[in-house]
Amino acid sequence: MPAAPYPLALIEDQAPIRETLHEYLRAQPEFQCEVVAGSIEEFLAALPGATVPPQLILSDIGLPGCSGIEGLPLILARLPEAQVLMLSVYADAERVYQALCAGAVGYLVKDTPLAQLKEHLLQVAAGGSPMSPGVARHVVRAFQRLTQRSAPAASEPLTPRELEIVRGIEDGLSYKLIAERLHISLDTVRNHIRSVYRKLQVNSKGELLAQAMRRRG
Repeated sequence: MPAAPYPLALIEDQAPIRETLHEYLRAQPEFQCEVVAGSIEEFLAALPGATVPPQLILSDIGLPGCSGIEGLPLILARLPEAQVLMLSVYADAERVYQALCAGAVGYLVKDTPLAQLKEHLLQVAAGGSPMSPGVARHVVRAFQRLTQRSAPAASEPLTPRELEIVRGIEDGLSYKLIAERLHISLDTVRNHIRSVYRKLQVNSKGELLAQAMRRRG
């Protein structure tokens, strides 16, 4: 756990959802809610008043005015070090692709339980790219097809253990449940995930994830 909580921002136009997220996350010692806004425009206007710049941003896609996807470049222009996690009712491949291309590091659906949402935010802070189970299955299958098409050029294949962890992601398991399934530590799972990301050339902006989604078929 960091010495200080992660500065967090929420962008959600539906007041009941926004209030539920805010109430839950501000009660978590790992986070400090710096900005809570109902639109991209409101968020950008509120930034100068933040005690510290948000490091983690949880943003809806369907927002009034500028959409969450359209707002990503605006956010990252102001906060280039921020990690933006999208939260949406939509899980279709095209929106996932658009969000990743625009700079999102992960994509969750709105029915994600609050405890899992917290875990996913901590994964983002640790360098991960979390996705809801249904979204992850789309991405992993796209990767599998992409890998099959480009297998001769692959320089460093995934190990059997890494493949087991990828299957766990495809099954929608959290890192903790993957660790329990494989009888290994949570830190070991995270180390393998980082290795998988490195071998697949996935970075914090998710370009390769986006390419895989685009080339699905």
